Amino acid sequence: MADTEELIDYEDEHDAGISSHAVPANGSAAVASSAAPVDGEKDKKRFVGIYSTGFRDFLLKPELLRAISDLGFEHPSEVQQECIPQAVLGMDVLCQAKSGHGKTAVFVLATLQQLEPVDGEVSVIVMCHTRELAYQIRNEYARFSKFMPDVRTSVFYGGSPAKLDADILRDKSKCPHIVVATPGRLNQLTREKAFNAKHVKHFVLDECDKMLEQLDMRRDVQEIFRATPHHKQVMMFSATLAKEIRVTCKKFMTNPLEIFVDDETKLTLHGLQQHYVKLEENGKNRKLNQLLDDLEFNQVVIFVKSIVRANELDKLLRECNFPSICIHGSLPQEERIKRYTAFKAFERRILVATDIFGRGIDVERVNIVVNYDSPPDADSYLHRVGRAGRFGTKGLAITFVSSDTDQEVMNLIQSRFEVAVPELPDVIDPATYMTS
Repeated sequence: MADTEELIDYEDEHDAGISSHAVPANGSAAVASSAAPVDGEKDKKRFVGIYSTGFRDFLLKPELLRAISDLGFEHPSEVQQECIPQAVLGMDVLCQAKSGHGKTAVFVLATLQQLEPVDGEVSVIVMCHTRELAYQIRNEYARFSKFMPDVRTSVFYGGSPAKLDADILRDKSKCPHIVVATPGRLNQLTREKAFNAKHVKHFVLDECDKMLEQLDMRRDVQEIFRATPHHKQVMMFSATLAKEIRVTCKKFMTNPLEIFVDDETKLTLHGLQQHYVKLEENGKNRKLNQLLDDLEFNQVVIFVKSIVRANELDKLLRECNFPSICIHGSLPQEERIKRYTAFKAFERRILVATDIFGRGIDVERVNIVVNYDSPPDADSYLHRVGRAGRFGTKGLAITFVSSDTDQEVMNLIQSRFEVAVPELPDVIDPATYMTS
């Protein structure tokens, strides 16, 4: 891409095609065979090919292998098996894979493997669309770099004083080697010359479709991209990646490895039970109370469509003595992170949230998701229910349907993902959604 070339053509809608490095949606590059397998044999080979591989086979640094072992990970997931070998070699990566299947670990391990820390130089930038996700990614870097004491990671996002971020970046002894940030704040620091992007070697977007679909956020990403060196590794990840967004993504990349672990009709989550409940709007609170009384759960996330409804529902649940907490975009930044941390630390078992919590957030004890308000579209549904049943664990998703519009969305979900979502039965065996 020439420096004078326009990076983003906002009217460009056609698909640029699949590169020679693309991996078919229904195939695994690691276990490809020249002979066509008979029914059932393909799945068996796929399983053996993926899960017989260990992280040691990726020839990672001893410090990384020690951290992986300490965290209890033994075998890479399918997306990790597909991506890590090429990502650690510096190849550009465009990856779509289901929620909860280890996409974050791909870019964390790939960038830490290649990182050669230099004081005063930022080598890795990772951008995501919410502050909570940025905070979580920073924590993942901390977990995997625990035996790499020279590596510094910082997180920058709006809602906190920009001057403090600038002071950290300008101090060589504090300047991070890895920056995790939201696009608006990082672009502000770039424009104000506080962030020097000329040493960046790795440029990562998590939940890339969310950032590149919104024009204001995409412009921030584009300005930051242009401030970085021409030659760098670019990696982008999401659970949903429409064909038109893939075209936009590839304009940032050079001959990327394209990994679509499942095609768009297969993005449902194994181990996750999905049901709906048809009821009037005024019956939602009574039904929710009944579910919370009857179901066995570790933690529950309840999604609503607005900030006002989040506050009101949280208040009602607390009045009924349920251990509830709520998160939405109008909270002060410190309070948002405080509440997210409290929920993740299991201090509260019920979280009422807007869609700000619907993407990428990983809380391992969540086993039930309730769509109190129906999601606006199929993509939002997938991201919401993906908070339960992460990395192959069991979970339960229940959606309240109280209008014709809600029913249309539910029909679209079942059609697009080729999944039958039945009505909620009177009794559900806890063994089907509680991970032992």
